[in-house]
Amino acid sequence: MSQQYPQQPNPPQQPGWGGPQNQPPVPGYSYTPPAPEPPKKRKVGKIVLGALAVFVVIGIAANAGGGDDSADTSGKDKAVAAEDKPKAAEAEGAAEEEPATQKKSQAEEFQACVAKSGTDTEKAAVEHVTKVTGADKRNDILDSAEVYTDFTGGLMGPHQGEGKLIASAFASCYESDNGLVTVYDKDGEILSNGNY
Repeated sequence: MSQQYPQQPNPPQQPGWGGPQNQPPVPGYSYTPPAPEPPKKRKVGKIVLGALAVFVVIGIAANAGGGDDSADTSGKDKAVAAEDKPKAAEAEGAAEEEPATQKKSQAEEFQACVAKSGTDTEKAAVEHVTKVTGADKRNDILDSAEVYTDFTGGLMGPHQGEGKLIASAFASCYESDNGLVTVYDKDGEILSNGNY
């Protein structure tokens, strides 16, 4: 050991800080030191156990929910499936017999609406429509429809007027509380847009 730092056999310590706890009482003052707090228990075990319980419940629910069990001998699902096959064959035969009742595309429905109630200039502009999307789904919160044409030039091109006519015709055929129709040219550039 070094002479520079001499060590004492029992260094003096303050009461309550690791030193002897048996101090003589001071007259007129009685002090009992507080009991030490027990060590805190960790909740890791409870969390792991809770997570395990959640996985078990999910597993039981998934297993009880059903599935394809090859040992299942009940015939109720199989009977329903067998009954559906002849009906599906009849529906296919009916579809082949009546092609006029097939559902029109959104572009064809839009063109038919304009042909019925549009002006001559709107009818001429709508002949250039190639595709319409979003016209069949309306929720009156934020409706967005797209009309694609075979025009070129974009917003500053020569067919901007026809784009505005198509947007106006769309607004007269479809109605929404908060709808926006955008008309595009064949390159995907915006020709016009408007509310409907």
